[in-house]
Amino acid sequence: MPSVIDPLAVLATDIDQLSIELGDGLQLGVKAIVALFLFGIALDTDLSDFRAVARRPWVIVGGLVAQYAVVPALTVLLTLALDVRGSVAIGMILVVCCPAGNLSNLLTHRARGDVALSVSLTAVSTLVSIVVTPLAVAFWCGFNPAADDLLRDVRIDPWDMLGEAVLLIAVPFALGLLIAWRRPAVSAKARKVVEPAALGLLLLLVIGGMAGQLGTFLTYIGVVAVAVVSQNAMSLGVGYATARASRLPEAGVRAMTLELGLRNTGLAMVLALAFFGDLGGVAFVAAMWGLWDIVTGLTLATWWRRRPPADRTSAAPTSDVAPAG
Repeated sequence: MPSVIDPLAVLATDIDQLSIELGDGLQLGVKAIVALFLFGIALDTDLSDFRAVARRPWVIVGGLVAQYAVVPALTVLLTLALDVRGSVAIGMILVVCCPAGNLSNLLTHRARGDVALSVSLTAVSTLVSIVVTPLAVAFWCGFNPAADDLLRDVRIDPWDMLGEAVLLIAVPFALGLLIAWRRPAVSAKARKVVEPAALGLLLLLVIGGMAGQLGTFLTYIGVVAVAVVSQNAMSLGVGYATARASRLPEAGVRAMTLELGLRNTGLAMVLALAFFGDLGGVAFVAAMWGLWDIVTGLTLATWWRRRPPADRTSAAPTSDVAPAG
């Protein structure tokens, strides 16, 4: 009797051998766009945001624990339950070990959420990610045998990834904070240009990259779609549950939900291409996440926008930061 081979099982095996190579110019472009996004986040941040953290430290700590511990732990369980290949598992873990981007701030504003809380969470999680992201990826991948085996095969050094994170996150973020602190008027004008420019460039890059890899995308989309959709829904659910457990008002619930549900997938893409280029499944998951969290985030924010929080005043920013967009 001839054996029956599941096509998806074959593709899932092949995705670990998929190699995604970008030219030096395109890789530099990706890094520049991510740096621009982080620069924009810093321009939208001032000392009042960190004072806001001091006023509600347990909310921020709860958000960080959920972001870097609860969601990654549940992600590991999800990778085991879905029995995904090693490169897909690494990609899923890498994405949720990255901080949120300023897309969460923009969509929180659209959702009538607590923009001050969103900006504070993004600023703190971005600072923490400089050290936590590389170490967390290595730590959580160790709980998935397939991912751990691949990490050993490619000999990824978390300290090398830490150095990349410092250059990619710390430098543009510190520069943006310095300008926001010393030249607030310049910062206010610059962020009106930086944020839409970064978003526009990212969209062009995604469209261009997808056009160049369309065949690959169509081939492997079925392998990672269920994993990405499930993980994104789980992340949004953890954000909502964390906010409810913290007894936040409705505007704060919206901010926390979007903060944990949307990640800086541009940063994940850069790290994937820099350290996992021979494991194309890692970058593929990050790219799929980047597309899907825009869809879910925009849909959820639009749905909430039509339903103002019961406490309308709670949606107003509680810091001096003007909401982006």
